[in-house]
Amino acid sequence: MKSRIRDLEEQLSRANQMPIHSSVQAQTQDLGATHPHAGETLGDVDSRLFGETQVITRSVIHKSRMFGQSHWINGVIGICRDVFQMIEPHVRDDTSGAVSNIQSCKAVARVIKSRRTPPWPTPPTGPLPSKDVTDELVDCYLRTFETVYRVLHIPTFRRDYDALWVSDTAPDVAFMVQVKLVLAIGAVTYDEKFSLRASAIRWIYEAQTWLSEPVFKSRRSIPFLQNNILLLIARELVNVGGDTIWTSAGTLLRTAVYWGLHRDPAVHLSKRTTIFVVEMRRRLWNTILEIAVHSSIASGAPPFISMDDFDTAPPENYDDDQLMADAPMPKPENVLTQVSVAIALRKTFPLRLAITKFLNDIGSRSTYEKTLQLDAEFRTSYKTLCRTVQRHSAGTGFVFNQCAMCMVDCLMLRYLLSLHVPFFAMAPQETAYAFSRKVVVETSLRIWCGVHPSSSIMASHDASATGRNDFERLAICGTGFFRTVAMQASFVIASELSAQLQEEESLGPVPLRADLLSVIEDAKEWVFRSIEAGETNIKGFLLINLIAVKVDGLRRGYTNEQLSGILVRTAEDVEARCLRILEDMAGQTEGMVAGLDQTGLNITPESLDDWDQMMTNVLLNQSTAEPMNWVFDEIPMVPLL
Repeated sequence: MKSRIRDLEEQLSRANQMPIHSSVQAQTQDLGATHPHAGETLGDVDSRLFGETQVITRSVIHKSRMFGQSHWINGVIGICRDVFQMIEPHVRDDTSGAVSNIQSCKAVARVIKSRRTPPWPTPPTGPLPSKDVTDELVDCYLRTFETVYRVLHIPTFRRDYDALWVSDTAPDVAFMVQVKLVLAIGAVTYDEKFSLRASAIRWIYEAQTWLSEPVFKSRRSIPFLQNNILLLIARELVNVGGDTIWTSAGTLLRTAVYWGLHRDPAVHLSKRTTIFVVEMRRRLWNTILEIAVHSSIASGAPPFISMDDFDTAPPENYDDDQLMADAPMPKPENVLTQVSVAIALRKTFPLRLAITKFLNDIGSRSTYEKTLQLDAEFRTSYKTLCRTVQRHSAGTGFVFNQCAMCMVDCLMLRYLLSLHVPFFAMAPQETAYAFSRKVVVETSLRIWCGVHPSSSIMASHDASATGRNDFERLAICGTGFFRTVAMQASFVIASELSAQLQEEESLGPVPLRADLLSVIEDAKEWVFRSIEAGETNIKGFLLINLIAVKVDGLRRGYTNEQLSGILVRTAEDVEARCLRILEDMAGQTEGMVAGLDQTGLNITPESLDDWDQMMTNVLLNQSTAEPMNWVFDEIPMVPLL
């Protein structure tokens, strides 16, 4: 208690010396009343442009884990807090089924996940599916991730893959691991229900078992690096340790540096080194850079690499079959090849790295002037990327792979969204940040339309193209970046609608944009499709339904008491709907367990902890165990204000 009082006195002394705007100061004082440690987490942004120092959400922390400014939770924490504040007083009512339904869903989900998980270790000796299925899975991978993240030399891979079906000799274990990782990634877009999810998990376990073997020197090879990259992509998509991708990406980056991939092979390797080796090393280094910055922006963690740390040149504009010829010549830049997407994306890498460092490096000091500067640079770089794509299409009559373009567009727009999200929550009170508010809303809408091309907004566009279907399946069936950014976009739009309704004072209805309203309705069924496709985590579906109800209640002029009751009933209905789906899912797995461990279904005083973890007071309290743990994919978070 003495230590806490001393800390508070020091915080008060510092606060009295800082010129903080009155509205933000009032907000901070309110938070301090709820959470005595809130002052320990103040972050500020200097703005000479407006002559003020503003308090903004800099990052999110849980215990010793910190999630930087680019982490998705920073943009949605406000509306989540508001919803749970309204529900909290009602969930302890004995007549409410919200808590019991949560417990039931969790119990069934545990059964499903345990049956999908193979034993450890899992040697890579399992058989492949039939050739027809395997061929389709390989094609699914090659037309999605391989078009953006170049990992394989496709002619060589296809040659060795075809040999698997005709050769009598035992296949190379490293290549079998590679094939199974390709199949695991391809399985995500194989069908709309991710019917091969359990197989994909097993293939990832087999690859992880092989890579974990204590054999080091013999693994120093290109195939070993390829398998490492494929494993990281597969783990994120299938959610096998997906929340640790950033740490694994760091290991991969350091392995590549230790093996010299950060030095340009044309300069530092032997003059007899073939074009094939030079280009494959450049491609793999390029993909490792992409994974490093991608995992950093997704996890809100520092990238721990700079442009001064390597001199490896970008890949040359070769098609894969050219690399097998003697003394090939790269194609002109305006000629589309199998590496054109990766080259175009690489040109934006320095700026994307600078944005990531600005958002997540511990020594970075946010200024609104710097934000606007990076915004301008991003728009220039993004226009150049778009013109490159258009030039390719116009010059050759052949367009970029549609799924690749959707992936690149979503990746790029995430950086713009992350830049402005910290000022989004402040914009309703501070008109100086109206530009950021507009950027966040419009960027979120563009991301949503890209991830969900069959939405009502895109009804006039052709959403039946294979590439668009592939990308939509990546977001619905897969986990990780693309689904997360789509969820963030829908939450941001809901937050904007809620803010508009609370800001406007009118005797009549408040006019709202039809396209933004349609996102909220579409998002409910879009997220439900992921549960139908085998997702056992119902939190996103519950949250988007609660937010939609709040927006609708504000439009209808409900009182807080009326709205609270509707929110509780909605939670009960949503959880009951999800429970039916999960029970059907469990019944489709081998040998439905009678009873499901009844202790998991009984409601005890301790079981209320799961609901407590969704509540606002926990959201703001570092000392409370596992805050928001149940809502945000087992990543408990507390806002650093």
